[in-house]
Amino acid sequence: MTRDEIRQVIVGALGKIAPEINPASIVPGVSFRDQLDLDSMDFLNFVLALHDRLGVEIPEADYPRLYTLDDAVVYLASKTVSRPGT
Repeated sequence: MTRDEIRQVIVGALGKIAPEINPASIVPGVSFRDQLDLDSMDFLNFVLALHDRLGVEIPEADYPRLYTLDDAVVYLASKTVSRPGT
């Protein structure tokens, strides 16, 4: 999966949690919680959506690696590349 595809998955997951967001307005280096006003439950739903869509395990200790669009793309790219069959 390419980084652009991963970015689309991330933005799609955010869109389901916060449908009022404009994907073009997401600032890549700014925390999702700050710019999208996500609460803890929204963030957990976001992580679960990523798990469901990408099939990767995301341990709670790694949640901070998903706080921004740039960080999430890098983290998920490393997880999807290492999976067999991708």
